[in-house]
Amino acid sequence: MYSLPAPEEIRQFRLRVGKTQSEVAKKANVSQSLIARIEKGSIDPRVSTLRKILEALRDEEKTERITAKNLMRSPVISVSAADSLKKASKIMEQNNISQIPVVRKGAQVGSISEERLVHEMTSGKDPSKLSSMQVKDIMGGGFPVVTENTDLETLSRLVEFNPCVLIVEQEKLAGIVTKSDVLKLVK
Repeated sequence: MYSLPAPEEIRQFRLRVGKTQSEVAKKANVSQSLIARIEKGSIDPRVSTLRKILEALRDEEKTERITAKNLMRSPVISVSAADSLKKASKIMEQNNISQIPVVRKGAQVGSISEERLVHEMTSGKDPSKLSSMQVKDIMGGGFPVVTENTDLETLSRLVEFNPCVLIVEQEKLAGIVTKSDVLKLVK
């Protein structure tokens, strides 16, 4: 006896191979709205229709695997441990980011975030003195590090609990993947 995949399993399969509902529908020769209704669980498709959809997804899985290299952005915006907190704050503000890796000779040594800066301000420190402090004075631990070949499932699990993941090749920072980069796959 065979078990049919649940609607959410079909959706997850599609996301794992990095295809839109329209792309899968075209390959399976069905409508995009049918794929959407199947994924929502609002209809029970014919077994023959489900088979065409699953075959289309399996074909995509064989040919196109999403990895960190597909999703990463480069170059990585970073600061050094010797930079001032004022400089780090300005870089985050100018680039509309809330955290930034701290790098020395191309390798991550920690991180700094808006949250950490605000914490320092609310801990009773004089804000005027904060601007002249160095990043190393308050930096936290670094972000998870993976290689360019890391798969989407691993990346998704890492960004679930971390603001970003750094991509390293030959011990040098090659790129960054954030929650928003992974969420772009949801179409």
